[in-house]
Amino acid sequence: MENSQGQIEAPRDRRHDALGDLRVLPDEIVCFILELLTPRDVARVACVSSVMYILCNEEPLWMSLCLNQVTGPLQFKGSWKTTALDIENLPDEYKEGSRMPLRFDGFNSLFLYRRLYRCHTTLDGFSRDSGNVERKKDLSLEAFCNEYDGKKPVLLSGLADTWPARHIWTTEHLLENYGDTAFRISQSRSRKISMKFKDYVSYINLQRDEDPLYIFDDKFGEVTPNLLKDYTVPHLFKEDYFDILDKDQRPPYRWLIIGPERSGASWHVDPALTSAWNTLLCGRKRWALYPPGKVPLGVTVHVNEEDGDVNIETPSSLQWWLDFYPLLADEDKPIECTQLPGETIYVPSGWWHCVLNLETTIAVTQNFVNSNNFEFVCLDMAPGYRHKGICRAGLLAFDEHDSEDAQQKAFYEKRSSSYSDFTRKQKRIKTDKSGDGPNSERTVNGASKNYNLWKEGFSYDIGFLSMFLDEERDHYNFPWSSGNSIGQRELREWLSKLWATKPGMRELIWKGACLALNVGKWSERLAEVCAFHNLPSSSDDERLPVGTGSNPVYLVDDFVIKFFVEEGLEASLYGLGTELEFYSLLCEDNSALKNHIPDVLASGILYLEHGSYINVPWDGKGVPDVIAKCNLLPKKCRTDSFTFGAWRKKLIEYRKTGLPINGSINSVGHSGIWPYIITRRCKGKIFAELRDILSWEDTTKLASFLGEQLRNLHLLPHPPLNFITSSEIEQELDFRDANYDMVSVSTKSNITAEWDIFIRTLTRKKKDVSVRLTNWGGPIPRRLIEKVDEYIPNDFTKLLHLVEDSSNAYKSCSWIHSDIMDDNIYMEPYGISSNSSGNDEDVGRMDNGFSNGCDDAVDGKSWHPSYILDFSDLSIGLPILDLIPIYLDVFRGDSCLLKRFLESYKLPLGRNISKCEPTQDGDKYGRLSYHAMCHCILHDDNVLGAVFSIWNELTTATSWEEVELKVWGVLNDYQGFP
Repeated sequence: MENSQGQIEAPRDRRHDALGDLRVLPDEIVCFILELLTPRDVARVACVSSVMYILCNEEPLWMSLCLNQVTGPLQFKGSWKTTALDIENLPDEYKEGSRMPLRFDGFNSLFLYRRLYRCHTTLDGFSRDSGNVERKKDLSLEAFCNEYDGKKPVLLSGLADTWPARHIWTTEHLLENYGDTAFRISQSRSRKISMKFKDYVSYINLQRDEDPLYIFDDKFGEVTPNLLKDYTVPHLFKEDYFDILDKDQRPPYRWLIIGPERSGASWHVDPALTSAWNTLLCGRKRWALYPPGKVPLGVTVHVNEEDGDVNIETPSSLQWWLDFYPLLADEDKPIECTQLPGETIYVPSGWWHCVLNLETTIAVTQNFVNSNNFEFVCLDMAPGYRHKGICRAGLLAFDEHDSEDAQQKAFYEKRSSSYSDFTRKQKRIKTDKSGDGPNSERTVNGASKNYNLWKEGFSYDIGFLSMFLDEERDHYNFPWSSGNSIGQRELREWLSKLWATKPGMRELIWKGACLALNVGKWSERLAEVCAFHNLPSSSDDERLPVGTGSNPVYLVDDFVIKFFVEEGLEASLYGLGTELEFYSLLCEDNSALKNHIPDVLASGILYLEHGSYINVPWDGKGVPDVIAKCNLLPKKCRTDSFTFGAWRKKLIEYRKTGLPINGSINSVGHSGIWPYIITRRCKGKIFAELRDILSWEDTTKLASFLGEQLRNLHLLPHPPLNFITSSEIEQELDFRDANYDMVSVSTKSNITAEWDIFIRTLTRKKKDVSVRLTNWGGPIPRRLIEKVDEYIPNDFTKLLHLVEDSSNAYKSCSWIHSDIMDDNIYMEPYGISSNSSGNDEDVGRMDNGFSNGCDDAVDGKSWHPSYILDFSDLSIGLPILDLIPIYLDVFRGDSCLLKRFLESYKLPLGRNISKCEPTQDGDKYGRLSYHAMCHCILHDDNVLGAVFSIWNELTTATSWEEVELKVWGVLNDYQGFP
């Protein structure tokens, strides 16, 4: 454009007028906001102005939009916008097939330019740099253990020379043999994406992405088992303590990795501080590594102060190499290498690493736990956050004054946590370019300062790192990090199995268990209880807690000792108090159920006072002085009643309904008090161990047994409500927290107080049900979550069958176990009496962490059910609630077993309300399947995850009625009494 003097003028900047008030935001923020919209909304926003048109037509934006929308296997259509529009199922006339994109002058964006540059850059320049990681050939196991294992990375050649994969794992071979196989794709979002291999090959040939998708599939061995035949674990890495776990319990550990040029893994530390080996079969990879505690430039470490969850905020691998690496001083540069085909790289525990594919690569990798990193893995599973930050970020996890104190012994003292029940806090440990501003949290400016701080006093030593464990946080009663590679129960089972099968490693296993489970302290408490009740001391085989429950349980000789700790002292007292009240009524009623529940031998409260343990026997009645001081009860309590009994527990459950789960934990301040119970040890084995080898006849006998015992349980009279004063009921039912609105409760005046509790609890649960289901995620279809509020009733008097009969009386509630699952059922081989005395010589001994009995071989025996265990979740409720764990966990959705159960149960599970009181929705209230489905949805636990896992076909269901009838339809044929 020329002016009046003939001079060429620069185009006028469009940004100011085209973006309006949004012009104050940098382009990266505007693009981030656009990623939060739907594809249709982005298409609308593109019409607003020329600059918005440019921003809304960028391929990285449409890649993000597309990956957020895809639900099935992905097919790339040549561009991400075309792919996204195809997923939207738009008519062809709305798709920009041959239309040329509009071009505008007068707009420049350094942010967009850098992204465009990264999309089109090539990586040939890396090929000549071999790096500085040591290379070794034919390394012996002894040399590896002495020089590298747990110490530093090394590139190894020769380990894959004899693998078939070394020669046949090419893109062409895999395409020919596995073209229609869908593999899991890695990308920065949590949504799971898969692509058929032929579609993925098409994608890598067409794409120009700055951070291309790559195959990172931990299930390739299950999907394509033939690939497992093409390689073997190198002899240097054979030792793997996770091998002892069953496949469904073991965390992901092996991956097939395929990616094009510019793809790769951004900066990270391997999960659970495991070590890893990675063998490259095709192409070239560039590696960058830092020792533990040395956070790479541009990386932010988030550590959640509540559950210790660790999240890493990092640029893509390509972006880091292009934008951050050039800023590093020589002393701050990582250890680097270019990995060539046939080479295996070893990455020790805790090391930061980043990988960039220089061309299309194919590799296989595995993570492992061995004797050199075992304690670090256990440490990373321990509750708390401070030690996790230190393991990854070194002294950067603390303020500068803390870092100075680290050089003094006082720094190693364990300090109390600043922990909030209701607010999710995070510490941020960040290293970045200068200029972040004075208000940045935990920010260290400049790479050299980062390096110096890392060097001062940090040691990746288990003794040093364990100093940062928070002794106030216990494995059993604090939140479990969702980022842990293994669950709480699986962790305990893993340690117990190691203890039983690796007796020569027990000293190391004990150290790991002390870190992860604090078993040293629990062993002290166990010894105090045994001494007080004149029980034998635990043997070496009995040193670890057993089982997968939420409370520490020990087997000592013929006795079972359980400490109540789950969810803190208040919940523990109600757990034990309710169980003792139940046992008392069970004996008074002389119910046949008592023959199938272990005998209670003693109970009490152990507490720590002035450094010494004190033991107080307690039968559940009254309030011991140590508890009275804790202000957990009303001032006036009857000394002859079960103060912490079932009805008060129900009121507490109501109070906590709808609150964040962490809000119910009340352990800080009362952490030195432990209620406990001692019961007779059972013989036999838990059903979970026998499930796969039991005959169908034995399994059906188990179903009948459960029906009989649940009948006995539900016929047992529950305690009267008059143990609680009416003022207490009113106080609890009127309980409000600051963020909770008044719940809607039926105004029927003749509803009793006990049912008022149930109605209010269910009403509260419905209020946030869609949020809870969304948070659970997993296999629950989004379309069903959107319909859940209209499916669940508004008037819970109908769901609870509160329809008056001729005598103006309402149906009574029942004792419910709440947790009859496969690890709470005992089986005995025929020929051993379930009622034999605990002093008999044939009392079984535990031969591993979970068996409780017979040393005889399991296979070929016939087994019968003998005991139901673990009544700590005992409550008052509707009988139908006990069907949920039995049907989903014990029977695994087998309708034949459910029918056999009902044949023995012989009690009505409800009343056909449509016949009692005709209503507009009478048909659904007359279906027992509807009642069961509603209770599944409103359940405190994610039972819907089990539902959609058992019935995979329901992931395509379009209505809750479809799910209901598929899962619970068999109940509609049940008439109560046959």
